[in-house]
Amino acid sequence: MDKTIDDIDFEKSGGLVPVIVQDANTKEVLTLAYSNRESLELAKKTRKSWFYSRSRNKLWMKGEESGNTQEIKEILVDCDSDAIIYLVEPSGPACHTGERVCFHNELK
Repeated sequence: MDKTIDDIDFEKSGGLVPVIVQDANTKEVLTLAYSNRESLELAKKTRKSWFYSRSRNKLWMKGEESGNTQEIKEILVDCDSDAIIYLVEPSGPACHTGERVCFHNELK
């Protein structure tokens, strides 16, 4: 079933929805970020990973500073319309630390 941006339940979590970013080829999870309506609209329009920064309270595009952009191949919405997956082709590391993925720390 296809969904539109109007179907997304942004209000459930105060205007934001979690976005899981996965490599489109390997399906490896690269990162988790958050989007508001505006950043999701930008992602859909530009096919680049746009998010809303909770710490900086502003929109940001992955790679705008590092150059490590992510080209969105597909956007998936979960059954409750309150979480999203971006399937992307990354041009470099996903993590701001330089690691390939953000989930590189094991909980002991």
